Amino acid sequence: MTSNAPTKERIILGIDPGTQVMGYGIIRIAGNRPALEAMGVIKLDKFENHYIRLARIYSRITGLLEEYLPDEMAIEAPFFGKNVQSMLKLGRAQGVAMAAAIAKDVPIFEYAPLKIKMAITGNGQAAKEQVAYMLQKILHIPDANMLPQLDATDGLAAAMCHYYQSSGTQSDGPRYKSWKEYVEQNRTKIRK
Repeated sequence: MTSNAPTKERIILGIDPGTQVMGYGIIRIAGNRPALEAMGVIKLDKFENHYIRLARIYSRITGLLEEYLPDEMAIEAPFFGKNVQSMLKLGRAQGVAMAAAIAKDVPIFEYAPLKIKMAITGNGQAAKEQVAYMLQKILHIPDANMLPQLDATDGLAAAMCHYYQSSGTQSDGPRYKSWKEYVEQNRTKIRK
């Protein structure tokens, strides 16, 4: 027996952690169709003190959680770099964002940068600009609504990656093996 009940609407908050700029993106899924709800950045570089930056992250993420009431949070896992101090600060920023979600009982899902890029573009080594472009096409975001800070679309990419992973779906359009294949098959659309 199949149910004709409508699919429950879901809201996913995606976070791209950062100590200078933290990006976020929020999608609403209704009837298995994701739509952009909001995206933006939390600018932290104006605060000299690292602990004040962490307090700002907690406050802003808490505000987003209270305003949009997401059902889940997807966050990009820090990649391992050579600078241990930078990694430590980035890990703290991620941890504070996660603590805000835990305080609001929002489940957290963590994804590696490679996994996020692969989910959005089909290429784990894609540039941030490629991720932003694909998200604009997938979610039908007008040029006027795109932000110059790619941290925002990186946060949005985390949310979309979680949507794909948790629902077992891919974008509604055709699937491509690489960014190059996408460009070749959509050359006329890209020029417009």
